[in-house]
Amino acid sequence: MFDPREDRAVRQAIVGRRHDDRLTTVVAEPPTDDAVASALGTTAARAMLAAMSTQGLLEGTTAVIVGGHSGFGEAISRLFADHGATVVIGARRRDVVDAVAGEIGGIGMTCDITSDDDVIALVEQTVATTGRLDAFVNCAGYEQSTPIADLTPDLLQQMHAVQIQGAIYCMRHAANAMRDLGNGGSFVSISSLTAHNPARGLAAYASAKAGLEYASKIAAVEYGDANVRFNTVAASLIETPMTSRVFGVEPAIQAVVEMTPLGRVGSPADIANAALYFCSELGSYVTGQTLCVDGGASLLALPTPQIYADVGRRWTEQQG
Repeated sequence: MFDPREDRAVRQAIVGRRHDDRLTTVVAEPPTDDAVASALGTTAARAMLAAMSTQGLLEGTTAVIVGGHSGFGEAISRLFADHGATVVIGARRRDVVDAVAGEIGGIGMTCDITSDDDVIALVEQTVATTGRLDAFVNCAGYEQSTPIADLTPDLLQQMHAVQIQGAIYCMRHAANAMRDLGNGGSFVSISSLTAHNPARGLAAYASAKAGLEYASKIAAVEYGDANVRFNTVAASLIETPMTSRVFGVEPAIQAVVEMTPLGRVGSPADIANAALYFCSELGSYVTGQTLCVDGGASLLALPTPQIYADVGRRWTEQQG
């Protein structure tokens, strides 16, 4: 990958072209016309110019990222900060929240989204501290595989308390604040491919994610006149602390790859890029939508036990 620090001519040429766009780089000696022409003609320069044209997409905004200390949430927190947002990270464990917030110049707050009072406090403190609330991304959640035959009331309640009940608390209080502030805003929920492609053992988890996507559509209708947008990002299986145990089983990941048209797994950065689109002006005319960030996996199906078994057999034969 091109590193702009390794090509001084490119950097000088671009700074010369973009001197009035709040760049702080000081060029000691201006590049010659020949150097500019040569540098700007390279693939590296074109890529760098394209990247610079989308810098600062969230400049001057405030974004709350629930669960922004880990996995998808951490990737989103870091990307939003890179684009100029004041990032407020909320989660139950203040120590891990403060660690990431400190690295990106953000603000850490304690919040358990299963508590309506906690969500109210998160929103109110954000507005009181920054004076704004422009984006809210809910990444809170966990996955637990339990067949319906074994799905007790406690297991079901615990799952839905986070994935749907707490999510709606966040929608309500964030959107009400955005409406009252009068600037509109964007609310993004992280959903899952399992809300679209059925898989064994995920009735509680996937039904909550499907409900979350539909609730987002209703919210988009209800808050549209306040210019508050609601969208969801449905992620396929991507390695995060929550899914790391699965990625330790190579045949399982190979099965997922084989059922993905692009032939690879994604990364947290892919989810962060989707969230940035929805929360910036790039997605200002999009609401009530679910974007599947899955390499096309939603076009096929999740691996079945038979597929896992077949891939496992082939993988074992290859190892032998």
